[in-house]
Amino acid sequence: MADDREPPPLFENVDISKNYEDASDDIFSSAIDDIGGLTISNNRPSGLNGQSEESPQPEQDDDDDDDVGGFLDRPVPTPAPRSVVANDAKEQMERDGGDQFLEIIVSEPSKRGEGMGSFVAYKVITRTNMKLFRKQQFSVYRRFSDFLGLHDKLVEKYLRSGRIIPPAPEKSMIGTTKIKMSNQNDQQSLTGDFVEKRRAALERYMKRTAAHPVLCVDPDFREFLECEDELPRANSTSALSGAGVLRLFNKVGETVNKITFKMDENDPWFEEKTTQMENLDNQLRKLHGSVESMVIHRKDLAVLTSSFAKSAAMLSNCEEHTALSRALSQLADTEEKVETLHNEQANTDFSILCELLKDYIALIGAVKDVFHERVKVYQNWQHAQLMLNKKREQKAKLELSGKPDRGNTAGVEVVEWQAKVERGQEEFDAISQMIKKEMERFEINRVKDFKQTVVTYLENLMLHQQQLVKHWEAFLPEAKAIA
Repeated sequence: MADDREPPPLFENVDISKNYEDASDDIFSSAIDDIGGLTISNNRPSGLNGQSEESPQPEQDDDDDDDVGGFLDRPVPTPAPRSVVANDAKEQMERDGGDQFLEIIVSEPSKRGEGMGSFVAYKVITRTNMKLFRKQQFSVYRRFSDFLGLHDKLVEKYLRSGRIIPPAPEKSMIGTTKIKMSNQNDQQSLTGDFVEKRRAALERYMKRTAAHPVLCVDPDFREFLECEDELPRANSTSALSGAGVLRLFNKVGETVNKITFKMDENDPWFEEKTTQMENLDNQLRKLHGSVESMVIHRKDLAVLTSSFAKSAAMLSNCEEHTALSRALSQLADTEEKVETLHNEQANTDFSILCELLKDYIALIGAVKDVFHERVKVYQNWQHAQLMLNKKREQKAKLELSGKPDRGNTAGVEVVEWQAKVERGQEEFDAISQMIKKEMERFEINRVKDFKQTVVTYLENLMLHQQQLVKHWEAFLPEAKAIA
């Protein structure tokens, strides 16, 4: 059962009640420093080797998972009992204050096995000062299905209570098959775009989960990070498994249920949020499509720039005028540098903007799942209420017809359904309160993520433009020297 405490006042510092198209306030408000008195830092103050976040360099010795480069020698805290439940852990963290952090890095993809039975394992490096963990720094190897299995466990535990579970990265049959069929010694397949994108997506998933004040202390999550042995194979995550096919049919049924069942909403907050999430989803999908088109156009521009550079170089070799030939040659060199900038900018557009938008489209899907879970709880409650009314009518008819024995049996059923109705109402009220708390946290993190991403993107864009100006300024004297 979800927490019965009243939620805190919503959105005191972030105005999210307006329509996104009409909002005129600064969406990058800075009221994002404190989330419920708990700070789980995913911004690495320094890398594991004293390096910056962008270039962590863990040790290559895989025989000792605890030997992660640059970690300080600290006394290992006494292991916490494995039976500690998430709520007790959360209360312990709140008592300890807001100086706790949980830092997770996913790195070093390596292929294990051969043929269709092979898989890619990722090194999950964890650094923390939370007393719930047995050590302050450790690392394990996990395969992609392990991440999906962890996500399924968290959904099974917390979705019913109204928690927003960060979505796991999507599976790709084509990309996975290419990796499986590649040569065992072909390291190029492990350094390609597919594996790197998946590694980055897994790291973002782990960071979002670690940033949640309840999910980060879940026993299954801690076992995923700490257990040095291989985890039980999550066969249900396979798209071709029986569980995968059953899950597909369940999704179809859920979709039909979402379309056909319309809940009589008495809370205007949920009605407003449902509309807001639909609008935000549509806007993000359109923006994501536009950014993808921009990436394609930048790559096309880079290809055309390269073609122009080659043509200018060939023309310079044919030109008899010395100054003009030198200027054309310099122009070809400049265009080659411009081509490199266009490619870098296209990669920046994709890695910074596209990935953020794709993540939040999936996150909004997770929000919709929580909202639909509330609708399912409401359906169960209303079904219990309907059955209670029928049992009461049946009891009244039996009493009027002079059948006291059957009337007593009907009375017992009335009591049972009355208890179900009360439990249904309590569960509905609890999940409604929990969703409001989760949505407050979601909105705060969303504003923070978009602010950081947009600032980073603009900084990279300005840097590329400055480099572009320098290249053309260096070419200008050559153009003026033509006599």
